[in-house]
Amino acid sequence: MKKLKLIVILAGVFMVNVASMCSSDSSDDNSSSSTTTTQVTNTVTNGTWSVTSYSESGTNHTSSFSGYAFTFASNGDMSAVNGSTTQTGNWNTHSDSGRTKMDLIFSASDGPFESISEDWDVLSNTSSKIQLKHTSGGDGSVDYLTFEKI
Repeated sequence: MKKLKLIVILAGVFMVNVASMCSSDSSDDNSSSSTTTTQVTNTVTNGTWSVTSYSESGTNHTSSFSGYAFTFASNGDMSAVNGSTTQTGNWNTHSDSGRTKMDLIFSASDGPFESISEDWDVLSNTSSKIQLKHTSGGDGSVDYLTFEKI
């Protein structure tokens, strides 16, 4: 009888140990579950931002946004200004399947601003930096975009 109790206890300890090693977190750069749409909205509407990193399918295109200052208005309007050149569009945040998303839609129909007009997963959000990731539904390519407060 004591042996049976010991086996049951050991089996229980084993199962608890196995269950504790399982995790719903993944390390594939999915959006941070701790970042809410409200937090992203409050962050991005506070100040002016620049693109400090943009890679499209592994190719660095950060220089395409050099000199642009991005502003995100609370009404969903956004602009990127570089001297006398202005690009405009709309933005929003929402939650999709438990992931915080940020949509950027610029009016440009081609070029670098068209290429960042996507639905982005929010990877991280601080008061001075927002890191985004987009995975193409077509070919599965992955793009990364980072804004930092100016």
